[in-house]
Amino acid sequence: MNNQKQLSPEQRAELLSALKARFEKNMDRHPELEWAQVQAKLEAHAEKLWSLYEMEATGGEPDVVGHDADTGELTFYDCSAESPKGRRKVCYDRAALDARKKYKPENSAMDMAAAMGIEILTEAQYRELQNTGNFDTKTSSWLHTPEEIRKLGGAIFGDFRYGSVFVYHNGADSYYGARGFRGALRV
Repeated sequence: MNNQKQLSPEQRAELLSALKARFEKNMDRHPELEWAQVQAKLEAHAEKLWSLYEMEATGGEPDVVGHDADTGELTFYDCSAESPKGRRKVCYDRAALDARKKYKPENSAMDMAAAMGIEILTEAQYRELQNTGNFDTKTSSWLHTPEEIRKLGGAIFGDFRYGSVFVYHNGADSYYGARGFRGALRV
């Protein structure tokens, strides 16, 4: 990940080009918007570009999935077909990582998300995303876990199998090659 939290002009142009192409290819995710509105919002909040760049660089393929007409706020989700490749093999959070005695993963989903300036999708957001397509048909994604579940040592994740969205539980310290996390960013 980029530690500077600022993009070079080349990185910025590359990111905006990728976002525009994805936006135009997937108009069903945001039929009420035009790219010019999105670009103006991004230019007005240039500090958010770094987080979008990190989402893109780790394989998330961020795209606009929501727009608050009252505030003008845009919501980006990771829209890659499978859980972002650069964010897999992580346990749920720092407490789970610290508690693990053997075979520790390199990072946790919550730590990575915080470092990227994004939030892990909630179960409701994950289900909302799944209404726009079929995601995680071969992988799974950690989801923001309710505190009462986390206090008991668990964490939740979701995937899409057999034409349905499933939300399961696992020990928060578990990690798998095919499990990562999806993020959300509000601009």
